[in-house]
Amino acid sequence: MAEIDTQAFEQDLIDRGYSRRQMGKVAALLGAGAVAMRAVGAAAQQAAKPVEGAVRIGANECWTGPFPIAAEAAFKLVQEGNRYEPNDEHAKLFAAVAAAEGIPADRITAWPGSSDPLSRVAVAYASPTRGIVTGNPAYEAIWRTGDWLGAKVTKVPLTKDYAHDVKAMLAADPNAGVYYICSPNNPTGTMTPLADIQWLADNKPKDAILVVDEAYIHWFDGPNAAKMAATRDDVLILRTFSKLFGMAGMRLGLTFSSPAIMEKMMRYDGGQVTAMLPMTAVACGTVSVAQADLIKQRRAEMVAAREMAITHLKKKGIKVIPGSQANMFMVDWGKPAKDMQAAILAEKVQIGRNWPIWPNVSRISVGSAEEMKAFCDAVDKVWKA
Repeated sequence: MAEIDTQAFEQDLIDRGYSRRQMGKVAALLGAGAVAMRAVGAAAQQAAKPVEGAVRIGANECWTGPFPIAAEAAFKLVQEGNRYEPNDEHAKLFAAVAAAEGIPADRITAWPGSSDPLSRVAVAYASPTRGIVTGNPAYEAIWRTGDWLGAKVTKVPLTKDYAHDVKAMLAADPNAGVYYICSPNNPTGTMTPLADIQWLADNKPKDAILVVDEAYIHWFDGPNAAKMAATRDDVLILRTFSKLFGMAGMRLGLTFSSPAIMEKMMRYDGGQVTAMLPMTAVACGTVSVAQADLIKQRRAEMVAAREMAITHLKKKGIKVIPGSQANMFMVDWGKPAKDMQAAILAEKVQIGRNWPIWPNVSRISVGSAEEMKAFCDAVDKVWKA
């Protein structure tokens, strides 16, 4: 665990335009225990409280738990729960991820989910004078942290193909400290082409950070941005085990970046958060990333359920935002989404929310085939064009 240089930490914030009041917020956000960070992260996720007895397709969770072989590894660590780290579990995880992704193990860091590093990168690279630029709609965790801290947040509408408009993002704030891309995007599930991500990396300010959130990348059968973090010192890739790997409640995420980025992000608390991971989650993740055949099988099952539901909606004349490559899609009801959400919930199916930019559009998480059939049946009962 790195030693905390409080004086250098405070001077860095002052140099980047933070007021004393804002510095207090930063200290609370990244202090021991990171209580405030967890609060900001939880608010950003906006996952509604589960309704008892309802089909739950609103929080982008996987419909099933970890792969059985990975769950067995986690249970073994339960039996060794008297040890802080039974047998170099962190190193095993980093080696497994490095083998799967083709990046150096020393550029991989594990976290309890992704809200912490998202908040942390905002503190480390954004400020009242160097803002955050994001697509809209997209995942809001980094927006909310930026707003809370007092950093400028610029939201740029997606392209006509629902990708991040990287040239418009750069034009909107050419001197930002952080550029954030979520691909596959939450809530649309759509991909931003790697060529566009590369363009933004090459054309942004050299001292700015490009954050590529790939929480849903395992649902996409194609190339990803991981290797950018293997060779560049200005790119941060985010991953999570909460989606395809069925580990949302186990809280495990990853970042891929240069050691220099990690050093800057951790100097506020000496890496206390990353040192407190549950070993059961680490062991489960280590086994999960190596299961190429099981990943492919689960992805195919999700795609079949997603396409069945989308086809059903289109046959009823209901508009679906095209291009999802993830375990979610967005439905444009042509009327207030909150009303449709309530009507479908009355049929015991709990769907996702809308985003302010699209008040008539609901996010639907993809569940099992049975759950998506229940969703389609609920829509049949309540839909009136």
